[in-house]
Amino acid sequence: MLFWIFAAALTVAVLLLIVPPLLKPAETAPARDAYDREVYRDQLDELERDRARGLVNAAQAEAAKAEIARRMLATAPAAPGGEGAPRAAKALAVVLALAVPVGALGVYGAVGRPDEPARPLASRNLEQERGGPPKSVLAAIDKLKQQLAETPDDPQGWAILGQAYIKMNRNPEAVDALRRATALAKDDTELLGLFGETLVEGNDGTVPEEARVAFDGVLAKDPKDARARFFVALARYQAGDRRDALDRWRALLAESPANASWVPVVRDQIREAAVALDLDPAVVTPEPLPPKEAPAAAAAQAPQQPAVPPSAQERDQMVRGMVDSLAAKLAADPSDVNGWLTLARSYGVLGEPAKAMEAVRNAKQRAPDRPDVLVAYASAVLQGLPRSDPPAPMPEEATAALRQALAADTTNRDALWLLGLDAVTVGRKAEAMEYWTRLIAQFTPSDPEYALLKTRLESLKAGS
Repeated sequence: MLFWIFAAALTVAVLLLIVPPLLKPAETAPARDAYDREVYRDQLDELERDRARGLVNAAQAEAAKAEIARRMLATAPAAPGGEGAPRAAKALAVVLALAVPVGALGVYGAVGRPDEPARPLASRNLEQERGGPPKSVLAAIDKLKQQLAETPDDPQGWAILGQAYIKMNRNPEAVDALRRATALAKDDTELLGLFGETLVEGNDGTVPEEARVAFDGVLAKDPKDARARFFVALARYQAGDRRDALDRWRALLAESPANASWVPVVRDQIREAAVALDLDPAVVTPEPLPPKEAPAAAAAQAPQQPAVPPSAQERDQMVRGMVDSLAAKLAADPSDVNGWLTLARSYGVLGEPAKAMEAVRNAKQRAPDRPDVLVAYASAVLQGLPRSDPPAPMPEEATAALRQALAADTTNRDALWLLGLDAVTVGRKAEAMEYWTRLIAQFTPSDPEYALLKTRLESLKAGS
């Protein structure tokens, strides 16, 4: 009942604001008539004084008086009884007086909820109304964080917290939680893969070193894991080794069912790598396996498929946005060596070797002895070279940087691999075997790298 009283009072208040001005008589703008009549009266008085002083004779005075009187009659006020408010205004006032309350009742009857109980502000879930997670979810997360503060060695708890942060689009918190989880459960390949993928998403599509290590850990336990194989190949591609990335993606596609969710993305990557290597995508793209149909029961119980990696075009757009923001950041603070390396890799992905070289030179200028900087510098030099068949020897600028990196880190995989390639190119097979023997010792027989290096070494021993 209180609502209806309030609604009626509000309606009356609105009508009082808009109707009375329409019924009010039209106001006449102030005129000069009254002022003119006062002037004419003063002129009559002045005329009598002039006649008394003998300045005008009687005939002149009467003629002037008649003229003044005529002018006064012209300014006489109109007779009373004029119209008040115009008819159109009265009609509009009547229409509004009826339409406002009737229209309000009609609208409320259509969309109103008179039976809805009142909801005090304190009882409303404002966070959910704004599109955020429900209060119950936030409360559960807070409770889980309290439990983890008391028992920080619970990998399952950290994993649940990380997945919750992923759903809330809070990537930094998700990465921290999943990092704690993977440190406690190093053999959980699903958790390692999720951690690596979250790192990639937070790095604008670029595979950072920590993510590559996580995916390597997955492949050490499960060499057939599609997600880890895809991202390890992507890391190789972003590092400049497009041939190795192409071989990895081709192997993944050839071993994947045709209806697997990642097949279109892998096809796009193969096409991109083939074009970059001046190869025909139609020739180098293998056919996937026949479609695999999972039983209905198994499909219902199967875990949700991990997010499909972004397509080539989407990744390029993400990298371009990252490049612009990172370049601006480094222009303001050029002391960030890791930032220069990331910028160089990004320019490499975008196919801009000159800019990649400039970025890696900035990194080398600030950290001339870091092995990863030296390897990145050598890779940028090689990326800027024109392709030749057969491959030309590496320039001294690149090999010198690689040897310096290997002197600082005798197990540096990239330096061992590239120096071995250069040795093969110039015919120094013994030197190539020495580099690659040191490199293969860092892998297990289950690693894809092991099989590749073993094949290369056997070929060298056979003299090919």
